Amino acid sequence: NAAGHYISPFHDIPLKVDAEKEKGIPTKKARSDGDENLLHMVVEVPRWTNAKMEIATEEPLNPIKQDMKRDKPRYVANVFPHKGYIWNYGALPQTWEDPHHRDKNTGCCGDNDPIDVCEIGSKVLSRGEVVPVKILGVLALIDQGETDWKLIAINANDPEADKFHDIDDVKKYKPGYLEATIHWLKFYKVPEGKPENNFAFNGEFKDKAFALDIIKSTHECWKAMLMKKCDAGAINCTNSQVCDSPFRCTQEEARSLVELVSPASPSRESDGEEQVWHFLGK
Repeated sequence: NAAGHYISPFHDIPLKVDAEKEKGIPTKKARSDGDENLLHMVVEVPRWTNAKMEIATEEPLNPIKQDMKRDKPRYVANVFPHKGYIWNYGALPQTWEDPHHRDKNTGCCGDNDPIDVCEIGSKVLSRGEVVPVKILGVLALIDQGETDWKLIAINANDPEADKFHDIDDVKKYKPGYLEATIHWLKFYKVPEGKPENNFAFNGEFKDKAFALDIIKSTHECWKAMLMKKCDAGAINCTNSQVCDSPFRCTQEEARSLVELVSPASPSRESDGEEQVWHFLGK
């Protein structure tokens, strides 16, 4: 963070922007920081890139790493007409979709990750960047029987952010973007030989108020996990900033954890999959 302390992007970055003053989180100040709707987003994947980067929830201090499958780095496929991720993609810190909690709206349990964010602003953001976002709505993806919420949000510092207040504003000012989001999420795994994804609510985007309720619920699940009030499973809860958490470590311990990790190996050559366009029949 700004003080040079090791932190977890999962646990130590405050969910709410107005809490950042106490934590020294390196983020740009939002232009509209009076809005209670402003939350922090951790960017994992910049728009138009393919490497499947994510917060490593099972590792100490949860670094952002490329997902691996059979010892090979994973890349998302390009399904025509899209190239890579069509938004800046990331997660809200201090949220957790509890795999033991059955959602009353979808009837499915959580996917064991922080809640995902699709940021629709005009700028391509950087991996690891922490940005204040305005929540606009949410889509309920059902992935292999698990609830995988996809928040729609916009960087609060985006030049057009003042025009966006709810999900209908996306339809008005960025026509086609929500439809493209449905298409992308429905088909992105098909090139891997997997079936199309499904959605709750017949693929309807829910509004900001609904989304904020979902975020509140996932934040409460995260708090229960960090206070050891529920089964975290394989999730690594080590943190350096969460007061009263039994998993909190000192800065000396955090530094030792980081130093124990092997240096990043040279990036491996991909198999070129991120350069291929897949044309799927209707």
